Formats: sequence, structure tokens, C-alpha cells
Amino acid sequence: MEGTGPPEFAAFVESAYASLLRTARLLTGDPHAAEDLVQAALVRVYLRWGGSARWDSPQAYARKVVVNLYATWRRRRWHTEVVRPGSDSAPDTHDMADGADARLELARALAALPRAQRAVVVLRFYEDLSVEQTAELLGCSPGTVKSRTNRALERLRAGGALAGYAGRGA
Repeated sequence: MEGTGPPEFAAFVESAYASLLRTARLLTGDPHAAEDLVQAALVRVYLRWGGSARWDSPQAYARKVVVNLYATWRRRRWHTEVVRPGSDSAPDTHDMADGADARLELARALAALPRAQRAVVVLRFYEDLSVEQTAELLGCSPGTVKSRTNRALERLRAGGALAGYAGRGA
């Protein structure tokens, strides 16, 4: 998109892309699908860029578009694609291997959650949004966010994915 559109949009994309991509990767569990998701979201943001002066935060608006697109992907043509976890190979360095193994295990557990629970966990714990912010972003009540969070954490605990994290011990 270089050379087209307002320079403010190009600057926005440069500053927001990495964060949006991280959120999309956590939601989809697949780096390629995440890139597609972010690109589709940025197209929608670009089409509404003229109204960006009314937005509290273009980044928050873009994140909302990413989450909404993710939520509707089930109705899209590519919803039947199978998400395959990344490589199980760990780096050669022992110190890095422990962290990589834990991240891979958590990524697999996250990918096994239902879409709505995964979205809540990503927004609450990775994006560090409040219950109210998450509810607003997902278009549901705070009570729904709390119950989805509770169910998701129970599934993660039952699968052992949270064993090495605070409050659970190793």
C-alpha cells in the first residue's frame, strides 16, 4: 500500500501491524491465517479511514475489526482449513528451550479452546483488557466474558496447560 492513501494511514499501519498480528496469531493459532486476517482488517480500516478523527483510538478500532472478522470467519469460504500447530522443534540453547516448550504447549492448549473462549482469553490475558473492555469489543455482557473466561481457564487447567503458571505450581 506504499505510495497510496493518506500518509497518516501508512504511519498507523507501521505502528500497529505487529500488535494486530500478535493478536491475530493468538486468535487463529496459525501465522498465515493471522496475516490474512490482519490484511483483511486493515483493508476495512483503510476504507473507513476518513472517519478516523471520530475514533477514540485507531488501534483499538483496528483490533475490534480483527476480532470481529475472526468471529465471522466461520461463515467464510476458508473456514474449513485445518489449523496445524507450528513446528515442535525447540532451539538448541537449553535456556531458550524451556520457554519455547512452554509457549508451544500453551499455544496448543489455546488452539484447542472454542473460538469464543479463545477470543476472551486472548483479549483478557494477552491484550490485558478489562472485563468491560472485552465485553464491549466482543459485543456481549460482562457476565458472558466472566463465564467464558472461567470455562476457558478450567479447560486449560484440566489439560495441564497452566501447570507452570502463577498460583498453580509446577
